[in-house]
Amino acid sequence: MHVKKGDLVEIIAGDDKGERGKVLRVDPVNRKVVVEGRNRAYRHVRPSRRNPQGGRLQVEQPLDISNVLPVNPKTDRATRVRFITDENGEKKRVALDGTPLDVIRHASK
Repeated sequence: MHVKKGDLVEIIAGDDKGERGKVLRVDPVNRKVVVEGRNRAYRHVRPSRRNPQGGRLQVEQPLDISNVLPVNPKTDRATRVRFITDENGEKKRVALDGTPLDVIRHASK
């Protein structure tokens, strides 16, 4: 997957197009991500111990993973991602311009 939990992403389609946020949750089976503060909807809840007053709560709804791109820390713009394996055997996520985003899998020793 080109997006991981904790990444800063930019939304490239939909009502929140152009907005940025941090990834809170990734669902690889359904290809969805939840972005902090984006794609919010109201949920009507009854009074309970957890929420004694009840009412309407705003919750973040999942977005399709194809509608977000990670932000390149070097250029501060949304970028596509490719995966490379270096000479040590580590699999890394890199932006298309070669800026490393992080290490996915360390080399086995």
